[in-house]
Amino acid sequence: MDNSILMSPNPLVAYLQKPATEFTRADIVKYCVDNQVECINFHYCGWDGKLKTLNFVIQSLDHLESILQAGERVDGSSLFPFVKAGKSDLYVIPKYRTAFVNPFTEALTVDLLCSFYDRDGHPFESSPEYILKKAHREFTKLTGLQMEAMGELEYYVIAPHDDLYTVADQRGYHESAPFCKFADLRTEAMLCIAQCGGNIKYGHSEVGNFSADGKDYEQNEIEFLPVNIEQAADQLVVAKWAMRQIAYKYGVDLTFAPKITPGKAGSGMHVHCKFSKDGKSCMVEGGELTDICKKAIAGFMVAGTSLPAFGNPHPLSFMRLVPHQEAPTSLCWSFSNRSALVRVPLGWTGKGDMSADCNPLETPSDKDFSQKQTFEWRASDGFADTYLLMAALCCAARHGFEMPDALEVAEKTYVGLGVNIHDASNKAVQEALEQLPACCVEASAELAKDREIYTSKGVFSDSIVDFYVEYLKSFDDANLRAKLSDDLPALLALVQENIDKG
Repeated sequence: MDNSILMSPNPLVAYLQKPATEFTRADIVKYCVDNQVECINFHYCGWDGKLKTLNFVIQSLDHLESILQAGERVDGSSLFPFVKAGKSDLYVIPKYRTAFVNPFTEALTVDLLCSFYDRDGHPFESSPEYILKKAHREFTKLTGLQMEAMGELEYYVIAPHDDLYTVADQRGYHESAPFCKFADLRTEAMLCIAQCGGNIKYGHSEVGNFSADGKDYEQNEIEFLPVNIEQAADQLVVAKWAMRQIAYKYGVDLTFAPKITPGKAGSGMHVHCKFSKDGKSCMVEGGELTDICKKAIAGFMVAGTSLPAFGNPHPLSFMRLVPHQEAPTSLCWSFSNRSALVRVPLGWTGKGDMSADCNPLETPSDKDFSQKQTFEWRASDGFADTYLLMAALCCAARHGFEMPDALEVAEKTYVGLGVNIHDASNKAVQEALEQLPACCVEASAELAKDREIYTSKGVFSDSIVDFYVEYLKSFDDANLRAKLSDDLPALLALVQENIDKG
């Protein structure tokens, strides 16, 4: 049996006995008929990056077939600010591979994510979801590789203060219950996300925790497994939707805001990247990173100042990107170094069987785990549009393969293992490196400068880049970070105003 089916938490996968990537319309109909499904929900993302929902009550078999094949009309001008009301109709067409049983509805309901199409039946070119599809298609056309990704969702739970089993300020990393008060919420969210088709790696409490104004702020994280980059974006937007549903049930707030207050850990949405060919990882060879991996990293370094336009598209994003908070500020990469913009984490490239050493009853084996190797983009946060961020990262990786001097760029931007570039003793290293933008206005200028990285091969249209440049400039936040550092009430008001963004 296919390992993607055995023990799958997705009810459709378990029932149909095939991986979700092979779902057909006939499969969805069969599941609905055999299990007396009452409702269908369509989901799709608008400009704010949140899942929107269109509900259907199934009237007949013909009605179900029509819903799944023809889709439905929606008002594009209410979803995207660049769509004019005079010609705003768009079609939403369900993607069968995304089907899942809604874990929150009383009536048995199957939900599907949708793609947007225009009046002529063509993919809507400006849809973030289609921009990502184009980015991945052009990357594969150039390299022959598939790009995989996995996200890390850091978030804070905000709840009334509890005096029992407290944790020292900013010491919440990997705490267990009862010191981690919302472990049950996290576990329930993980189970729901998995049932909805998300490929979860693990969850844990994070370093950030503090109390203020009668409330506790507890930071947690849910991390995913590498999948096709298009699926990676889908599962992140579904995960956010599920996590908020559960938080609402618990009567607490859950926020992906990149910064809550000064001096406390911010929340990122780091993205791990991996490249494969014919299902085999291309990241490591002979225990060393491949040139494939280094070329992609070089692309990230060259595009590093403009990628925050997509990964950090809000003034609060730049309240997090400050030194000494395990958030990157300089364009560099390194191994196991959380002060670097790109981190190459431990990759099981060492020799020996650690499991057998830890468990003497086991027979040592030479199984290769190096296919788990990834590298991590550490700047982005949960306010990013997930599809546009993944598309931009894909464009940057492709640019690395197009650069004749990519390996030289990778060598030049490498920082040695254990070198904390935020430390005063490494000031010269930091000053030699290019710095990330400090605000949306600067990110806007960097995007305008690097626009060809994203518009090349028609991935991002010029009109979308122009719109995004003006959108970022409109925040007018050139001096906001310095101003808010001396005005805590104003910063907290900005946080509260945007607590549910992303």
